[in-house]
Amino acid sequence: MNSLKYLQPKLFSVLKNYSTQQFCKDVVSGLIVAIIALPLSIALAIASGVNPEQGLYTGIVAGFFISLLGGSRVQIGGPTAAFVVIIYGIIQEYGTNGLIISTFLAGAIMILMGIFHFGDLIKFIPQTITVGFTLGIAVGIFAGQIKDFFGLSMGSVPSEFHEKILAYAANFHTLDWLTLGIGLLALLIQIFWPKVSQKIPGSLIAIIVTTAIVTLGNLPVKTIGDLYEIKTGLPPFTVPHLSLSLVQKLLSPAFTIAILASIESLLSCVVSDGMIGGHTRSNAELVGQGVGNIMSSLFGGIPATGAIARTAANVKNGGRTPIAGMVHAITLLLILVFLMPYASMIPMTTLAAILIMVAYNMSGYRTFYNMIRKAPKSDIAVLVTTFLLTVFFDLVIAIEVGMVLAAFLFLKRMSDVAEVHQWIYKEDLQDDELSEHTDLKVVPKHVMVYEIFGPMFFGAVSDYLNFSNEKGKRVLILRMRNVPAMDITGLTALNNTLQICQKRGITLVLSHVNEQPLHVMEKAGFIEKIGKENLLPNIDEALSYAEKL
Repeated sequence: MNSLKYLQPKLFSVLKNYSTQQFCKDVVSGLIVAIIALPLSIALAIASGVNPEQGLYTGIVAGFFISLLGGSRVQIGGPTAAFVVIIYGIIQEYGTNGLIISTFLAGAIMILMGIFHFGDLIKFIPQTITVGFTLGIAVGIFAGQIKDFFGLSMGSVPSEFHEKILAYAANFHTLDWLTLGIGLLALLIQIFWPKVSQKIPGSLIAIIVTTAIVTLGNLPVKTIGDLYEIKTGLPPFTVPHLSLSLVQKLLSPAFTIAILASIESLLSCVVSDGMIGGHTRSNAELVGQGVGNIMSSLFGGIPATGAIARTAANVKNGGRTPIAGMVHAITLLLILVFLMPYASMIPMTTLAAILIMVAYNMSGYRTFYNMIRKAPKSDIAVLVTTFLLTVFFDLVIAIEVGMVLAAFLFLKRMSDVAEVHQWIYKEDLQDDELSEHTDLKVVPKHVMVYEIFGPMFFGAVSDYLNFSNEKGKRVLILRMRNVPAMDITGLTALNNTLQICQKRGITLVLSHVNEQPLHVMEKAGFIEKIGKENLLPNIDEALSYAEKL
């Protein structure tokens, strides 16, 4: 049982000392977060190309299971802006059934990622990549709202970014000033409302005010009801129509959803852990997220993950256990059953304004700008490449190319710092140099000493040693205390050095070999080749041994 503790939901741990006082705080926080999630869930669903109620299905079903089975105390799950562009593209290419299957497969992938400890590996994704694709997603969301915000009279919005811009340019003369005015009012309310109240979200006030103006004034502004038929009642249970060929086609978007959901949920956990001083079970969180996405797909929802803004709101309002997230889901269910028909009166331009604010808040443009100004050129290359690929292609290509580019640049840096220094004999130093080297070792004249700095791997072993000009030497000492790691290419370089030494009658001695390189040598049989007696624990013993030889 202890071996599976890393997958144990956080709910089971926090209920051991659960108090009535904390329960009341969790309920209040859950209610407030549900009010915040309501307009966002509807807006994100419409922006993704699905019906408004599907956003609520996601918040209800996925939100409940993510809190029930996840590894975080305060995570709030549901639809997020990061998926908008991805979902829209999947629906355009594969239809609604394709989205359901992709979400289902993504959930299964995330469960496997949690079981196999992938939650511990997400931290290796560089910040340059996360910042780059986050800004790219924000740009994509903003671009998707131009039609509704300006009230353009045009057909469906293309999924590709450059096609969107061309379509907007061709139809911008159809701009509706009344629609734009309502949208600007919704935007201004969201900007200035936080100065009035931090508890009630500005998006909710924007919806109430603009809906009242449009409805009471009978204004010719398009509403949700003009474009969508909103369904009320409990989410319907649906089984996706699976086929092997369709599953093969949808594995790529499923991996995209799984990777993005994993990254965003664990980033949200990092933020919330810092706020409450907690510690998320990252692998349990992935399992909870996976189950949440599977259940969301079966009940007509869309992909879900941890929502950073809603999670932060939960913390600020006193939520400290997964009970708050479960209350949030139940509250959304009650709203869906009893109040959903009123959502048909919400102006489309208001939802566009809400998503424009979401895009602005999630963009992290300040971080992006600071990185451009202060980061090394190699990091800037990864950052800008990831951003541009996210905007003009898709997130899968952006992450794949970004990771490969980041890995190559990391290897280049490691190879730059990896180097070999030959020790200098006292007799070869001038008097002024000698006074600066008071800790020099006494090296016998028939001994060569080279000290290796940095990892010995495939990117850093070319021209590692050059002692072809040395004459009359009988022992070569390689000091390896600063070699933390070695791969098979590094071992091959060491083998080549041993062969050269054997041909020239030179004894190869290794000093202070660290644990990982030693394990590589033992596994490859190199220790038998060089002889155990030629491995010494430190340089002093190595020099003493070399002098005897």
